[in-house]
Amino acid sequence: MASRRKFIGQAVKATAATYLGSLAFSPKSYARILGANDRVGVGVVGYSDRFRSSLLPSFLNHYKDQNFDIIAVSDIWRLRREDAQAALRQKFDHDITACVNNDALYDLKNLDAVIISTADFQHALHCIEAVKAGKDVYVEKPFAETMADNRAALKAVKETKKIVQVGSQRRSGANYKAAAEYVKAGKFGAITMVELTWNVNQPGRWRRPGDVAKILEKDTDWKRWLMNRPHEAWDPRKYLEFRLFWPYSSGMPGQWMCHQIDTVHWFTGLRHPRSVVANGGIYMWKDGRRNWDTMTAVFDYGPENDPANGFQVTFASRMHNGDENPAEIYYSNGGEMNLNTNKVTPKGGLTKRFADAMQMQPNLLPEMSLEVADEKVVTSANTGGDSLTSAHMRNWMECVRSRQQPNAPIEAGYAHAIASIMTNAAVRTGQKVYFDEQKQDVIAGGKVFMY
Repeated sequence: MASRRKFIGQAVKATAATYLGSLAFSPKSYARILGANDRVGVGVVGYSDRFRSSLLPSFLNHYKDQNFDIIAVSDIWRLRREDAQAALRQKFDHDITACVNNDALYDLKNLDAVIISTADFQHALHCIEAVKAGKDVYVEKPFAETMADNRAALKAVKETKKIVQVGSQRRSGANYKAAAEYVKAGKFGAITMVELTWNVNQPGRWRRPGDVAKILEKDTDWKRWLMNRPHEAWDPRKYLEFRLFWPYSSGMPGQWMCHQIDTVHWFTGLRHPRSVVANGGIYMWKDGRRNWDTMTAVFDYGPENDPANGFQVTFASRMHNGDENPAEIYYSNGGEMNLNTNKVTPKGGLTKRFADAMQMQPNLLPEMSLEVADEKVVTSANTGGDSLTSAHMRNWMECVRSRQQPNAPIEAGYAHAIASIMTNAAVRTGQKVYFDEQKQDVIAGGKVFMY
């Protein structure tokens, strides 16, 4: 088994190097110069559930006053490509170019930017393709599922200087901005712990049985879909239910945790955990999936050069009991900041009675609200046109115009990907996982984690 894993690892590294090396700059990487009044032509990379349910409604909220337009769609599955062309033609009242793959998409002359919402493992790779073709990008999370892809994408974005908004939409929420300012101003005190949870009870979550029954290998391009992942025989479940199957998705860490862990990085300025331990399993939904339906991860966060200072973060998720009300609670010695209620309270803070016993001063935070009048904040990742995603899409559009960095720049995606990859490695290896700053790699059991 060990020799087989070694062989697969070597083969995958060679495939990844060949794939990433093939994404060289070409004459088409020179984007047209946009004037202040020019319409921004946008292409859709992947006509996915996420695009249809949330990104498209958010785009429709702002495209007219921002002078943006969707002009093309790329999807390698014939049925989705045809559905996309028909649906987008109706939405925008003009012809939509349907592209059989991204090569055809990037040959279009009036294309300025793309929205990427493909399989989890493809996000970083599709981002590389886009920026090297000279396009600005809105790319869904998780940004990357391996450090090789993560590093390559960061390098490509920095070299091309394109505008890239990673789909960490909390960064565009007024309540989250208020929380970030509150913590950074020192008003909350030192963070001592953060509890993150995301629980659902949805047997069909990430399942697509209807589409699995419809898709045929001859109607798509399986080899192109696999990109730099190890070759496997055609499997419509992996293609359409990729969130259940590693190495096409890490599942819970990449889908849910990366949203919440991003706020930890944002509020504190820390770029990744110092270490992670985690455990998970398939306890309920025994339907052939490879990714867990239950998991818990424990992180140590703090300055790399100061191990005596820091705080703990826990992330727990289950798919068999829950109401999809993701919780994010920050604790300090003076109380808590609850991003479900958008309240700061003295709950759990150091009271006078217990402070007096140790000749200390009590520490109780004053109550305050992080809510913004008339704004309903929806924290779930998959709600159509929710306030956070809508604001995030608008911010991207404004930054494509201004050439300013968006709310969730490439560095934010790179950082949440590290935490997600570390978590995935911890569960899969059973090891305490660290991050090697010098090599920019995830280390599990003394070895670089890949698959």
